[in-house]
Amino acid sequence: MTDLLVEPATRPLVGSVPVPSDKSIGHRALLLAAIATGRSRIRRFSFGEDNVSTMGALRAMGIGIDEVDAELAVVGGGLFGLQAAAGPLDCGNSGTTMRLLAGLLAAQPFATTLVGDASLSRRPMMRVARPLRARGATIEGAAHPSRDDITAPLTVGPLPERTFLRELEHASDVASAQVKSALLLSGLYAHGKTFVHEPHLSRDHTERMMLALGVPLRAVGTVVELDPSGWSGVMPPLDVEIPGDLSAAAFVLAAGLLVPGSRVTVRDAGSNPTRTGFVEIARDMGGRVAVEPRGDMAGEPVGHIHVEYTPLRPARIGGELVPRAVDEIPIACALAARASGTTVIRDAAELRVKESDRIATMAGVLRAFGVTCDELPDGLEISGRAAPLEPAEIDSRGDHRIAMTAAILGLLARGPSVVRDAACVATSFPRFAGTLRALGANVRAV
Repeated sequence: MTDLLVEPATRPLVGSVPVPSDKSIGHRALLLAAIATGRSRIRRFSFGEDNVSTMGALRAMGIGIDEVDAELAVVGGGLFGLQAAAGPLDCGNSGTTMRLLAGLLAAQPFATTLVGDASLSRRPMMRVARPLRARGATIEGAAHPSRDDITAPLTVGPLPERTFLRELEHASDVASAQVKSALLLSGLYAHGKTFVHEPHLSRDHTERMMLALGVPLRAVGTVVELDPSGWSGVMPPLDVEIPGDLSAAAFVLAAGLLVPGSRVTVRDAGSNPTRTGFVEIARDMGGRVAVEPRGDMAGEPVGHIHVEYTPLRPARIGGELVPRAVDEIPIACALAARASGTTVIRDAAELRVKESDRIATMAGVLRAFGVTCDELPDGLEISGRAAPLEPAEIDSRGDHRIAMTAAILGLLARGPSVVRDAACVATSFPRFAGTLRALGANVRAV
């Protein structure tokens, strides 16, 4: 087991650093390259554990993937180029891997079992299984231990011979890029249109990448339509460079906003508007945040993001902002812990079904550091604390974003803090501690 020992920051954090490439885009690039025709090139690939789970699953289904440094060459065999795996596909801790593979495998002529670690095996899967079943797919899962739902292991397929997935119109109760992407991937195989309606717009990486590959797709507001009629079903190979992950960048940026005197830049981070909720939250709280545009990568806007330490004010966080910052709400709680008043977070019930119940877990983390907060059914009320935080010993619960948030809070404490079971950070940010050290923080694995 790896723990993080975090010493209080005794000087400003200063510097310019990269972050891992965007794992959400990495998943999608791999999956689409696998069903494209020809040899795709994916540059600046993140080897975080979640992306590696997707890569391993595709290799198990016969897709050739060569690695040279941070570049992948993926040999795709078209929509029906996948082969039955010899055994279950291990999705590790990655809900994105499991849900997107469910969509991709729904139309295959073979059955596949998807498994995951203990955390993933508690996450609800009916939200993706139900609409896929409605269009003719076969998906079975284990009974969820505490909800009227199913979870991993999931068995997907086979689709009977001379049978096709049907047209689907699906209105999601929550904005979920994973569900939307799974349905769009299944729609590539369907005989009929796919319509997905969301209450708020979730991240649109799948739509952008499919459009770049010539998939007949239209997006208007919160509605996406994929109409394969008249389409050849052939996608050309990809040649993409993946931008930095804004979700990973948020932890570095928060450190710069919170440690007095700091000036921090994250280089070449994705700045897709469907992902910039954390930047807007920070600005709403008075944070000095500037995005310097640097063109596009993989059809995604990219920029250097600059922050300076700023005394923060409280904010109300909810509505359409939450889907655009859903992975960054834990680190937004760290900003709230130092704001001069009470910050209210609502409309975030989705956090209860992530790698951990992030609402309950963050409430415990904040209290451990001496921050007053109240847990709400769909969020938190957090009273900012002006005095140094209390040193704390935090159990990450195997959740990488909880572990990283606790480490940032530890920089603000009056003594050393420990984050237990922090190996999970490698899920999304393998060099997290080293990046903070490069800026002047004293954070180390023990």
